[in-house]
Amino acid sequence: MTTDTPIIDIRDVTYSLEVAGRPLHILKGVSLRVAPAEVVAIVGPSGSGKTSLLMLLAGLERATTGLVTVNGADLGALNEDDLARFRRRTLGIVFQSFHLIPSLTAHDNVGLALEIATPELTLSQIRDKAAAALDAVGLADRLDHRPSALSGGEQQRVGLARAMVANPPLLLADEPTGNLDQKTGALVVELMFDLARRQGTSVVLITHDPALAARADRVFTMTAGQLTETTGQQ
Repeated sequence: MTTDTPIIDIRDVTYSLEVAGRPLHILKGVSLRVAPAEVVAIVGPSGSGKTSLLMLLAGLERATTGLVTVNGADLGALNEDDLARFRRRTLGIVFQSFHLIPSLTAHDNVGLALEIATPELTLSQIRDKAAAALDAVGLADRLDHRPSALSGGEQQRVGLARAMVANPPLLLADEPTGNLDQKTGALVVELMFDLARRQGTSVVLITHDPALAARADRVFTMTAGQLTETTGQQ
């Protein structure tokens, strides 16, 4: 890890929900620092708190206690409008389920994300940048295809282009290969890591695949809401 100011700085974070009138403790004293352009993988069993941590990083949930700082912003101090602006300017997100808009072409799915993130761009600039993002993931010949006409791997590549088109400083990837076969998943991951490193984007990747996790700069394991670095132990 470099000595640069971290893009993620989480300190002693807890996250609890109330279930049937009793607290359910999901995250228990989690701390994590991620440097600019660093790739971090988080592994662990289902229900251990991995996705909850990603939700906190995205500002979609708030920590019960502790500090969550992302790209210099104290997320606990932001209101909902501020959090929406933070997400537009800071984050790209790749989901296990592709979450493309079925009625839009690949080109328009990517272009819409760019328009939301950078409304100052002209329509021509948006279309050019969206096309370039799809070309970067090998889909230059699929611009006008809707999701129903694309394979699962192609849909996830559209999702990756959408997440990266605005050059976000941070990419959150939640089981991005979970709905893909091994060969297709490996291709998507190769593209994701290559794009992130070329753009200097930090990545937090949740995965159940030890081989995929081992390709990250550092690996952490989440167990019953506690996070431990396990780099080199996978």
